Amino acid sequence: MQLTDQTRVLGAAEWLALEQAHEERADAFTRGRRERAATGQTHPVDDFLFTYYPFRPGLLRRWHPGAGVLLQGAADYPRASWKWYRRNGSDSRVDVAAFSEKNERVIRFIGSLLSSTRQRPAHFGCFGLHEWAMVYRQGEHRHVAPLRLGQGDTDAVIDGNRVACSHFDAFRFFTPAAIPLNQLEPSRENQPLLEQPGCLHAGMDIYKWVIKLGPLVPGEVLLDSFELARDIRQLDMEASPYDLREWGYEPVTVETPAGKAEYVRRQRGFTERSNVLRDRVVGLLL
Repeated sequence: MQLTDQTRVLGAAEWLALEQAHEERADAFTRGRRERAATGQTHPVDDFLFTYYPFRPGLLRRWHPGAGVLLQGAADYPRASWKWYRRNGSDSRVDVAAFSEKNERVIRFIGSLLSSTRQRPAHFGCFGLHEWAMVYRQGEHRHVAPLRLGQGDTDAVIDGNRVACSHFDAFRFFTPAAIPLNQLEPSRENQPLLEQPGCLHAGMDIYKWVIKLGPLVPGEVLLDSFELARDIRQLDMEASPYDLREWGYEPVTVETPAGKAEYVRRQRGFTERSNVLRDRVVGLLL
């Protein structure tokens, strides 16, 4: 996969305005997290994006123009000394060659994974049961929120439904009793073969891949991928066995036909959004 470095020139007024808009949008996304950090509070839904994905609010706030963009007058700004930037006289740009040489294998893997995932048909039969499998027949749970149905009835939902999780980073948190119930055997090795666009966690992970591509990705794409991951995370937890009404989340009752239908309706929407983002990211790497 060969990165292009065709030059697009942004005048100082233009790129400074883009940077400011990015910072304001990022600040809005992270305000709750920053306020909770100051008081020691936690949130069972929103904090996930800052703990599972190790990207601090301050880094999310950092705007990059992306590969192949020359920022006029930027050599006099702090960004000119950022890692993976180089000066061109009074201007500055991302050093695509240096970043690509250092991260060639990662870039190639991400491009291949996103492309192959995009090309597969989406599957809509999992109904978010991965979260239920993470508490199956186990008294201690990862979240402090109570189980909405209690342990026995939660276990019965798994017993009465087909479990078909294709995402390794969800499957690896299954309880020992739930592992043999999964119809698939996802692993780190077969991830490129099993990843499919209907999977909520695959959609959230676009944010992870964008983070790894660092300054190659324009700030707009970074924040769009964060927003998608945030929205998916909400459904992921609304459809979970946890009772989150105390935090203002109404359950998507996937143990019922109506809940399953609601889950699939929203899952389809996320599939469309995630595929648009996959196309955008892969397009940057061609």
